[in-house]
Amino acid sequence: MTDAGRPIPTYVRRSGRMGSASRVALRHGLPQRVLPSGCWSPRTTFPGYTQVVLEIGSGMGDAAVAMAIADPATALIVAEVHDAGVAATVRAADAAGCENLWVYHGDGLAALSEHVLPGTLAGVRAWFPDPWPKRKHHKRRLITDEHVALMVDRLQEGGTMHTATDVASYAEVMARVLGAATSLQPVIVGGPRPQWRPQTKFERAGLAAGREIFDFIYRKA
Repeated sequence: MTDAGRPIPTYVRRSGRMGSASRVALRHGLPQRVLPSGCWSPRTTFPGYTQVVLEIGSGMGDAAVAMAIADPATALIVAEVHDAGVAATVRAADAAGCENLWVYHGDGLAALSEHVLPGTLAGVRAWFPDPWPKRKHHKRRLITDEHVALMVDRLQEGGTMHTATDVASYAEVMARVLGAATSLQPVIVGGPRPQWRPQTKFERAGLAAGREIFDFIYRKA
């Protein structure tokens, strides 16, 4: 969806002070995990890995790093716009000696449209994206027909789309949008968190507030 010919962002950039360790991570650690410009080919960009997964909106990166450690044969790209989240992800990945995680410091939708070739991803993850609860802001949501069509186009056959939310009204939207994608087959529809998926910071806050967690996994036929 566009506004006057420009893409409508699904996020609002936040600014804030960062400590020296975070600044060092952005200055020295991040360049070691940045991907080349142009299109990313699984065979040439990620040699030696069995598959490539993209996580959109990785937050502080705790769940992403845990997933990368648990599956070292998979190349994981995390897309995050916020400096603090990028710095925290780099620091955690470096501390864990995680070599299969790359960072795209920007909009995950831009990464999909500008760098990812069709049919090349084994998975797209979007865990706890901003629900944008006000009706006037619904156009900013990540899970829309248009955005999901782009994600599905970049999935290979058998690849999975995995979203999660703690907002019941957004879960209804996810079920409708993902269910309407004709090339997707349901695996989990609004179920509880699979045991293998790490809890995220936003998820823990939702649980503490008494909200239910909804996971959605669909596989591309």
